[in-house]
Order: sequence, then structure tokens, then C-alpha cells
Amino acid sequence: MSDDTATLKLGSESYEFPVFKGTQGPDVVDIRKLYGQTGNFTFDPGFTSTASCESALTFIDGDEGILLHRGYNIEQLSEQSSFMEVSYLLLNGELPSKAELEDFSYTISRHTMLHEQLATFYKGFRRDAHPMAIMCGVVGALSAFYHDSTDIADPEHRKISSHRLIAKMPTIAAMAYKYSIGQPFLYPDNDLSYTGNFLRMTFGVPAETYEVNPVIERAMDRIFILHADHEQNASTSTVRLAGSSGANPFACIAAGIACLWGPAHGGANEAALNMLREIGTPDRIPHYIERAKDKNDPFRLMGFGHRVYKNYDPRATVMRKTVREIMAELKVTDPVFEVALQLEEMALNDPYFIEKKLFPNVDFYSGIILSAIGFPTEMFTVLFALSRTVGWVAQWNEMISDPGQKIGRPRQLYTGPAPRDYIPLSQR
Repeated sequence: MSDDTATLKLGSESYEFPVFKGTQGPDVVDIRKLYGQTGNFTFDPGFTSTASCESALTFIDGDEGILLHRGYNIEQLSEQSSFMEVSYLLLNGELPSKAELEDFSYTISRHTMLHEQLATFYKGFRRDAHPMAIMCGVVGALSAFYHDSTDIADPEHRKISSHRLIAKMPTIAAMAYKYSIGQPFLYPDNDLSYTGNFLRMTFGVPAETYEVNPVIERAMDRIFILHADHEQNASTSTVRLAGSSGANPFACIAAGIACLWGPAHGGANEAALNMLREIGTPDRIPHYIERAKDKNDPFRLMGFGHRVYKNYDPRATVMRKTVREIMAELKVTDPVFEVALQLEEMALNDPYFIEKKLFPNVDFYSGIILSAIGFPTEMFTVLFALSRTVGWVAQWNEMISDPGQKIGRPRQLYTGPAPRDYIPLSQR
């Protein structure tokens, strides 16, 4: 509740508004009655200073480089936990017991198959369709096949639809990849882990037995954990906004996927990898660093800086270690990795980047890892959507369960024409 008040002075009038304190992070001025009391709106493009909701899921301290899921540090979770365990944590608020984790993992594994008619749905897309376009369409279509779990007022329906979305996303993603390369779809194997099953459906073929490489499996599981949730980002806010209208969960997640598709959001790791490939060799790094400093040059160092983090992205620290493990396991000698290492070192010691607080973020290394494993760049954002689904679902559930939630309706600063009379066509 409110522990303090903030005073706003407009002309000769003063108004007081409650100040709320969270368990961590900055205090929040409650301006819900601002318009009613003053007749004014606030103006905050990009919502950089606006808390749109109350949430107990994820906390970010961008200045200190801290990311917590339900209070647990992301480094600890990525090193000691599994994606299924983190999924349970985000959905239920606490880490599971061994029995609870086994039961949850079993439930998810029993929802991995898609309705058989959805396989024909894929054939409606062009063979060269972007996998994210397919993801948007197929996830949105799930409500037509699983309408027995779309009553958002029913907690059991919400639980079932949540499990279905988390379980089916790897199958949908793998089928999008298989469709693009003309290979047959593989059905899920419930004897494998969540991540191992996805790798098999993606890279396996019916003619051969696919052996899951435990190093790659662990690396992919870690990538899923690092992307599971990230507070009120653009796609999460999109899911919440769509959900605030009462839309079914499948439609809400499809909306989140569409938002994630943007290159400034989910496509950033692809852009970072393309930049590293463009640089090519370490000797060309100084030239590109100078270009990045030139205000008249449109070139940007992709994978550096973050909207929230003004310190080293904690997820990037984990990615840096993971990329070394993958390169060693696959015995890959990739000049792109050498460029990344030297670019990071030079940028971190350059006064310009230090002053601007442009540190490597999670996208800087994740593209290298995914490329080494064998994923084409157009699949990078699909993998992001796969892992972020659990965060979207948890955020959607939290919003629906909040008795104070209202339909999202941002205001605007209108700068168009003032009222004017219509002029008949003959007089124009």
C-alpha cells in the first residue's frame, strides 16, 4: 500500500497522489486518478517511466545488471536448474519438489502432439515462408482446434491452455523448420526431455535414429531459460494488452509472437550475427568501431546496449561461457567467434562505449551458438518465441487473475487539426 504521497502542482492548484513501494525497484506514483482530478494526462512515449501493471514474476535492475525470476538469480537458474523447473517456477511461484517436477514434466510431455489436421494447415504456406509467419498463423489457429480450453474465466481451462501452449510450441517450431527444408515432420518422443525432444524433431529424420548430444541439449536448455521471461517488454506487454480485452490465450500468444518478430526485439540476435559476419576478421574491427562512433554513419554495433540494462547483461555472461562449450564440443573453428571476442574486448575498453554504457547483451553471443548447432538465422526468433512462451503464459495468467485488471486503453497527445466544417466536393 501507499507509504508516502507525491505532490503535483498545476498552475495555482496542488494535487496529491499515493506512492507505492514494491519489494524491489523504484517507487511508483499512482496516477490513476490524475485525469479525473486534474483533467490532464501524462505523456510517456515508449512507456519508459510508466508501470503498466503489478507483477510478482520477474525483476530487473538494469543499473546493477540483475535479473530475477520469482526472486531467484538468473545465473543460478541457468547453471543449476532446467527449463521445465523454471517453467514451473514462473507459473506457480515456487520451485517444485522432485515429485512436483516429475508430474509437471509428465503433463507437458502428454500435450506435445498437434491435432493431425494442423499438419495440412502448414501446406497452405509457401515453401519459402518465414518460420515466424508460420508460427503466427499456427498458434493463432490453435483456438480452432482446442476450443475446450478457451474459457478464460475457468481456472482449469487456463491451466490446460497454458500447458498446451508450452508443450506444443517446440512441435510447432520444429514443424516450421522441417516444412521450410522439405523434410517430413517427426512426431514427439515422450521418452526425451523437453529440449531433447525439440532437437530430435528439428534435426532428426525418420530413416535414422537420432542421438541427442547432451552438451547441445544442455546449451539449448540454458538458452531457453535465459529467454523465458524478461519483465514488461514489448511482446509481453502485447500479450497482456490483447489479454486485457478477454481474448483467448492462443490469440494472445500469437499477438506476442507477431510483436517479437520485430528486428528491434526478437530479431536482434540475427542482426548481431549478421554484423559479426560483415566484419569478417579481427583486423577490420577498429574500422567498424569508428563507424559506430560516427553520428553521421547509420551503422550500429548490434548486440551492444539494452533498453533496460545499463550494465553487463547477466544473460550475456552465461552465453559467453556456453558458446565456448559448444565450440569445443562441436570442434568448430568459427572466425565469427574470434571477431566477437575481440570486438567485446575492444569495446569494453573504449571510453566511448564505457561512457554510453554499451555493454554486450544476450543477443551478442546467442546467434553464434544457434548457428554452430545448425539453426539457420530465420529460426533464431522462432526459438526466442518458443522459450518466451512460458513467460507470456505466466504473465497472462497473472493478469487474468488480478481482480483490478482493466482493458488496456492508452491515451494520446492529439496534434491533428482542430474542429472544422466539411467542404462539399464541388467546392474543393
